[in-house]
Amino acid sequence: MDGNAQYNPRTVEEVFRDFKGRRAGMIKALTSDVDEFYQQCDPEKENLCLYGFPNAQWEVNLPAEEVPPELPEPALGINFARDGMQSKDWLSLVAVHSDAWLLSVAFYFGARFGFEKPERKRLFSMINDLPTIFEVVSGNAKKQSSNSKEKTSVSNNSSTKPKSNSKSAKYSSKGPQPLTKDEEDGFDEEFEEEHGDTLCGACGDNYASDEFWICCDICERWFHGKCVKITPARAEHIKQYKCPSCSSNKRSRP
Repeated sequence: MDGNAQYNPRTVEEVFRDFKGRRAGMIKALTSDVDEFYQQCDPEKENLCLYGFPNAQWEVNLPAEEVPPELPEPALGINFARDGMQSKDWLSLVAVHSDAWLLSVAFYFGARFGFEKPERKRLFSMINDLPTIFEVVSGNAKKQSSNSKEKTSVSNNSSTKPKSNSKSAKYSSKGPQPLTKDEEDGFDEEFEEEHGDTLCGACGDNYASDEFWICCDICERWFHGKCVKITPARAEHIKQYKCPSCSSNKRSRP
């Protein structure tokens, strides 16, 4: 567990940064890296835990041997329930326990370094502004208002941004259609306003117009292209995109 080596956040901002890094790693395990995570959680192995690290990496490993441990420990034995539940339900269960662990680690640091009531309140407020891992994994995180839902499959900051009232994929069979400079400027504001609350289904971060995004045609969640390893060039040739979670659910369904 090298991700924790000699790392002791001492301010509210440092603890929150630690929280975000660990959270990003665990979200990655339960979304974009879900196939690898599923394989590592072999029910035949001993009690396993899912760890998130400040550097946004994750690891499935045995619990710490030292008693008491250096940090609070995550839920033990997540692998045992893997084959006894629907994949989606199992991932949601792991997500809930991961949320609880992240809070325990954050407030462990707060207690260790003497955070007083105002600091604890500010830390919780900063954490509470982010969707939980469970909300991201289950698709319940606030994404966009119902009147702005559309079947636009991809978006980025190039001159080929989709019009907000389009229901077709951004990349048509004829290739990207350029916009004029005035159309681009007007579209940037309109699209940012409509999708400003959209959250990446993998990392949980908000929509930004300067990043490439792709929408799953099954669950209709949006993802950073980099989070699901899809480039704009590759997206041009995808007729129906399925995110890692939807692809995994289909394969594991009995």
